[in-house]
Amino acid sequence: MPYEGLVEGVLKGDRRAISKVITIIEDDLPGAAEVYSKLFSKSTPAFVLGIAGPPGAGKSSLINCLIREYRMKGRRVGVVAIDPTSPFTGGALLGDRVRMVDHSLDDGVYIRSMASRGSVGGLSRNARKAIVVLGAAHYDVIILETVGIGQTEMDVIKVADATVMVLMPEMGDSVQAMKAGLMEIGDIFVVNKADLGGADKAAIEIAGMIKEKDGWKPPVLMTVAKTCSGVRELVEAVELYRTRTKVQDEGKKDRERALQEIREALQEKLMRMLDADPRVAGQMAAYVDSVMKRELDPCSAADKIFEALYGTRVRSG
Repeated sequence: MPYEGLVEGVLKGDRRAISKVITIIEDDLPGAAEVYSKLFSKSTPAFVLGIAGPPGAGKSSLINCLIREYRMKGRRVGVVAIDPTSPFTGGALLGDRVRMVDHSLDDGVYIRSMASRGSVGGLSRNARKAIVVLGAAHYDVIILETVGIGQTEMDVIKVADATVMVLMPEMGDSVQAMKAGLMEIGDIFVVNKADLGGADKAAIEIAGMIKEKDGWKPPVLMTVAKTCSGVRELVEAVELYRTRTKVQDEGKKDRERALQEIREALQEKLMRMLDADPRVAGQMAAYVDSVMKRELDPCSAADKIFEALYGTRVRSG
């Protein structure tokens, strides 16, 4: 098998091999599917901690502290930082990795920035696969940092075992605007930069907006990432949630995640099948003028194309 040596390197925790394998998978190079399949069978499911919140809330600095705290407990820590795609190179910005450079010489820490590649909400389509690779490399805790606030956070909840929502005192009206749905995804809330004025008020406001879910009332904690103040309490809260979920969930979330992964893999293969079919391009070209002139809407055009190619229509929602 191509890349056999790299697979062995990943299983031994070699960070260079890990980087090469993630790149092979991310760029979908020849042999990527075989490498992923091999590692999937060897991978131990790691605990995935999602870190979400608006830009400027100090997520990366907080992750720096979380890495330190988990390393003190003897855990191996992987970080997958989802960055916006550069419009020029298609690659991920490296800001997160620069902030976490303190841990670059620690073999028990692996940090990877991944490009969102334009996916809805910014979550990399290959983040799940990177997590599997890190699980095969024996990382116990994998921290997944998202780009900001939006559909991304909804995507995180499908990947993470626990989600920490990081906010800051000066958010003001932004916190109120988050009432519609977004506040529901946090399992633990953090008011970072708690040394700034208004932190207590923000914590009280946030606590008043949080609803209990499945018997768990998400706590609101205060941290100061620049000194790592409050981070030990945050880790304790995460571990409490982790223990409680393991007892009560009975594998339900793992099953939902597995179904989602199968669905995404199927969607990707269907898209590739359509892209590889020359008839599809011809059919699209036949209808593009009608759509541009507003004589036909895109969904109706797709219905006609699908019926012409496969003799049936897919029911629209």
